[in-house]
Amino acid sequence: MKIGLYFGSFNPIHVGHLIIAQSLFQRGGLDQVWFVVSPQNPLKKQESLAHEHDRFRMVELAIDDNYQFRASDVEFRMPRPSYTIDTLAYLTDKFPQHQFSIFLGSDNLRHFHKWKNYQAILENYPIFVYPRPGEVKKLDHAGVSYIDAPLLDISATFIRKSIQEGLSVRYLLPQKVEEYILDKKLYQ
Repeated sequence: MKIGLYFGSFNPIHVGHLIIAQSLFQRGGLDQVWFVVSPQNPLKKQESLAHEHDRFRMVELAIDDNYQFRASDVEFRMPRPSYTIDTLAYLTDKFPQHQFSIFLGSDNLRHFHKWKNYQAILENYPIFVYPRPGEVKKLDHAGVSYIDAPLLDISATFIRKSIQEGLSVRYLLPQKVEEYILDKKLYQ
């Protein structure tokens, strides 16, 4: 099977993530999309990061009615911080029957050269790049495909701030995710 890996902190997962995943799934000729919840991104601060199990559960809730999507906690059992190349190597070894590719927002191209063994990723795994507001950087490589997807400017930071301010986040999150956040009192 062709599996697209969508790495992220998903802090929290929101409708923008889901719309992008659906667009890349359809346009990338994939069989499934796995949302890989990253416990710690080496290029981001840990501030206001909900517990990894809460973030994983929110992903499960967000995608539970879509058999083409799957939540993955594979990085929870790996050394930290998480490096994409290590996760790709692990998954390739564990699931040799699958062909893995990764999703990248165009904003990640600015720092892609700083990723651990980024050349190995380029040479061994297809990369699907989706547009991000204000980003025009391109990476010219045979393994990189630019996928037409809605240009969304929905951020988890905005959602967390809205929750802290007691504002509604209706329509920004799947309803089950919003209910989970309110029930667990996350980001307050």
